[in-house]
Amino acid sequence: MKLATHIDGPVAVIGDVHGQVDKLESLLDQLNFLPDLDERWIVFIGDLVDRGPDPMGAIECVLDLIEDHPRTTCIAGNHELAMAGALGLIPAPDFADWPARWVDHYGADTTFDSYGVTIGQLEELHDKLPEAHRLLLARLPWCVEHPRYLFVHAGIDPHQSFEMQRQILHEKDFTLSHPPWLCSKTFVHADVPADCPLTVVSGHVPVPAVHFGDRRLLIDTTGGVGGDLSCVLLPENIIITSGDEPPPPPTHAAPAKKKAGKRFGFF
Repeated sequence: MKLATHIDGPVAVIGDVHGQVDKLESLLDQLNFLPDLDERWIVFIGDLVDRGPDPMGAIECVLDLIEDHPRTTCIAGNHELAMAGALGLIPAPDFADWPARWVDHYGADTTFDSYGVTIGQLEELHDKLPEAHRLLLARLPWCVEHPRYLFVHAGIDPHQSFEMQRQILHEKDFTLSHPPWLCSKTFVHADVPADCPLTVVSGHVPVPAVHFGDRRLLIDTTGGVGGDLSCVLLPENIIITSGDEPPPPPTHAAPAKKKAGKRFGFF
């Protein structure tokens, strides 16, 4: 499994899902009505797991989309990093202590429950994960680059060179116990580096509504605990939320056809 890290063309970027499959299904139903859907990339900004009711279902949905709509990709959030580190799916250093950190501080109980495992039973959870889920968690990129945008879970450091950060993000430096581009809560309030030529799109820190700033776009509107899940169409800057209703079909045209998707009948 290889997820795209360099994309071009129109994008639909989806905020932190956190196991909220019903809200994700609502967004996907609405995307089905886009006339350019076949040419549009779907990008997940990370944090598929933890907090919400069905993290396993969220991962399964992304895997289905990757198969049914090849222009689908996803980046790692801090919750995927913690889960992968705790389960030994990535080469995390021992001093990162992901097993204790994930179980005790990340709302991981819903992830264990969605796989039918008692919280804290890491070895059993590892064994219950389907191979495709393990591969996805292990191989999630830390960023996705577009000619106009950089998609990265928590943002980038305003006081470090953009090119240096870009290189680390693409290489994925697992020697870091707390990579800030996935974990920092301070970047959401900061400007991007002066040498950054792209608009940085991130989630990670919940905001009341999608925020468009100077070369910044913030799209986590639930935090996994309430509110509507948001999707932004780029470059149009159109917001779709899980609370919206799908548009009615044009009066003299048939509604968009849905291909047979494995889980939701999407695409």
